[in-house]
Amino acid sequence: MTDSGPVSGAEVGRARGAEGTHDTTAAPAAEDGGRWPFWLPLGVLLVGLLLTGVLVWISASTYSSNEKRLLKLRTQDAGTLFTGAFAAIQTPLASSAALADATNGDLTKFMRFATPYTTGKTPTFASVSLWRLGPNQSGPLAVVGKPPELDANASRAEAFFAGTAVSRSRLGVIGLLTSPQPRLGYAFTSPGLTGRYVVYAESALPANRRSKFQKTSSFSDLNYALYLGKRQRPEDLLVTNLKTLPLKGQTASTSITFGSSSFTFVVNARHPLVGSFPERLPWLIAIVGALLSVGAALLTLRLVQRRTHAEQLASSLERIAEENRKLYSEQRTIAQTLQHALLPEKLPKIQGVETGARYEAGVDGVDIGGDWYDLIALDDHRLLLVVGDVSGRGVRAAATMASLRYAIHAYAAQNDPPATILTKLSKLVNVGATGQLATILCALVDVEAHELTVTSAGHLPPLLISDGRGTFIKGAVGVPIGVNTAATYTSTAVQTPRAATLLAFTDGLVERRGESIDTGLERLQQAATSSHSELDVLLSRLLEEMRHDGGDDDTAIAGLRWLD
Repeated sequence: MTDSGPVSGAEVGRARGAEGTHDTTAAPAAEDGGRWPFWLPLGVLLVGLLLTGVLVWISASTYSSNEKRLLKLRTQDAGTLFTGAFAAIQTPLASSAALADATNGDLTKFMRFATPYTTGKTPTFASVSLWRLGPNQSGPLAVVGKPPELDANASRAEAFFAGTAVSRSRLGVIGLLTSPQPRLGYAFTSPGLTGRYVVYAESALPANRRSKFQKTSSFSDLNYALYLGKRQRPEDLLVTNLKTLPLKGQTASTSITFGSSSFTFVVNARHPLVGSFPERLPWLIAIVGALLSVGAALLTLRLVQRRTHAEQLASSLERIAEENRKLYSEQRTIAQTLQHALLPEKLPKIQGVETGARYEAGVDGVDIGGDWYDLIALDDHRLLLVVGDVSGRGVRAAATMASLRYAIHAYAAQNDPPATILTKLSKLVNVGATGQLATILCALVDVEAHELTVTSAGHLPPLLISDGRGTFIKGAVGVPIGVNTAATYTSTAVQTPRAATLLAFTDGLVERRGESIDTGLERLQQAATSSHSELDVLLSRLLEEMRHDGGDDDTAIAGLRWLD
């Protein structure tokens, strides 16, 4: 059942009227004492832009650092590849020089050995020649392939071969880059028997110095330039895949030692190596951050404007809130008074037994609960103990509880046994018509005979305590009242020991969300038998211990104890 709430329609109307008639034209000036009202939004905008700038800088720096690191790794990989390729150049030259030295310059054997390196679809060299070391150099002794370009300059050849002879076991490298047919020359002198011969080979370079990586190459996504020496001068360029130099943007380079000289390999990436998203991320952060900063500033401005309206309504709403608190307190007091009015004012006194009962609401509000207890004296040695629980809360649950309680009194006055009482009650309530049902436990107590007759309509069993041990009286359990108008019920008779204690209760005492009801019953059994105390003390202690963990259901508990 839904409550209408403690605020009346007239009060809401007064609050809305105060809001609607309030003049807000001078609000900002009145609130801030004439201070410019845009300082706070402007501050929010500046802070947002500052944070955006920091994030953009971090993102851009991270991208640049990762891109540079990956580019450097790719450059090192390419350098390693070049180093491996250089072995294919030096090995045949060293072998040819050793052969010439061992055969004392046998030209036939030399040419037969060198020919495979200058023929085929992809020859290793354009030219391979054998030269004799010494002054008055008169040209090559034998030439395989094309004529060497170095032969056109005798003095340069003599100086180059003399340097190669001095540094035996090292490969001499010379660049013939200004020749009509640009080539790169290599010379090797064997450090073997005589060392009188030098093998010289030339590799052809593209006339325009342009050569692209193959598409299947792992370096096809790079632009590159290869220079002879350690400087990146245009005249020292060996080969590149670009039309114009130098390489632009972020580049990486490595120096590769080769024989008496070295190569400089420079690369940059055609596309971002870390991916396109990290490259664009700084721009995305800048755009989104700027939009969010402007949005936050506009929102702050709107909040500043609305704050004025809220402050002006505060006084009237505070008065209404105070009235609501008073009204709510009154309604809660009325609900509590009505709840206790529906419970017995006092318990009957029967010679030979001590009786007691407790009730505690599960929700501290204005709703009335449906849990109740009752002890009805039938004569001077018999009484009827009743505990019931009506589903739901509110006036309807209370009305159903009251009708069931008073009907039980009427049937008990007719001296009906518990089973007959519950059977008659089942005809008074219909869950299909009212939406209400109830669980009820009726226990007929014969004090002198120490006998209990227990009848349950879907209710939890009572607990019988004797000599520090507790036992739940389990018998036939019928359907709750309201489920079946033709229901019948069966009673269970139990003999009680002397000085025994009987406790009947509703599920609010033992039931918890997410927990088995058996766990709650076991907890109650242990708490009730942990120590012996007076009945009123026992009921109070159980109510406190069993509900300390936050149960929100109403709880009713009634008990009696035989005095002998």
